[in-house]
Amino acid sequence: MRKTFAMLFAVLFVSLSSRLDAGDVTIAADVVYGHKLGLAMTCDVFTPAENPNGAAVLFMVSGGWYSSWTPPEQAQYRFRPLTDNGFSVFAVRHGSSPKFSIAEAVADVRRSVRFIRSNAEDFGIDPKRIGVFGLSAGGHLSLMLGTASDEGNSDANDPIDRVSSRVDAVVAYVAPSDLRVMAQDAPERLSAYDRFPALQINVQQAESVSPLVYVTSDDAPTLLLAGAADELVPIEHSRNILAAFEKANVASELIEFNDAGHRFHGEDAQQASEAMVAWFVTHLATSNLKSP
Repeated sequence: MRKTFAMLFAVLFVSLSSRLDAGDVTIAADVVYGHKLGLAMTCDVFTPAENPNGAAVLFMVSGGWYSSWTPPEQAQYRFRPLTDNGFSVFAVRHGSSPKFSIAEAVADVRRSVRFIRSNAEDFGIDPKRIGVFGLSAGGHLSLMLGTASDEGNSDANDPIDRVSSRVDAVVAYVAPSDLRVMAQDAPERLSAYDRFPALQINVQQAESVSPLVYVTSDDAPTLLLAGAADELVPIEHSRNILAAFEKANVASELIEFNDAGHRFHGEDAQQASEAMVAWFVTHLATSNLKSP
């Protein structure tokens, strides 16, 4: 299972000194957005060589809350639908399970947003036009950024921590929205979750990292993409958070793929990709957003 997620969701790692030419995209590999325990936290940056639209989309490199590295020049094709439409893409890695918890992964990706926003001019992006997307655990982290971010701490010693971690649009594929039903002591926990060290948590711990708990009217516009036949992350996760978004008057939409499970293939994958791009074009393509 771990290898399957690594193949599905692994992507990219980062440092401004290494720039690669991928034809129509410039790649900045292994850009360091923070440190912990003496280690660097990194992302890769994919910038359209021509006609960038000034908006940024972060991709959460996460599956099962594992975060793996792939040579960025090999991963670049994954982001073509976005870079071809002028978006700069940041493939963000977080502290990986089993060493680091889900809560620590959430803190890492919040840090990445603060860093990217702080350096928006250097990246050639608008700090008010930052989106995020991810699949499975990456979708969960995307939802956490959309629902549970903050304006920054003005009293923080680190200037990065004074910057907002809010995002302006979210696309979440097959995303867990309520980890309380996945916790070890959850009455109806699926046995498949025993395979994921990150989910060795209790309901109280799970509540603190459940996007459903944090939904409020100021959340980012969110597109949910889910398979009705998903046996790992049942579609109720997407349906339930959609209902919460609608109750809070958050711009949101759910596209259900009737025959899809936890992965999309063929026409479903194409439709999902087109819907993702359209969502970001609608909500990020022009400078009319409210975030700082």
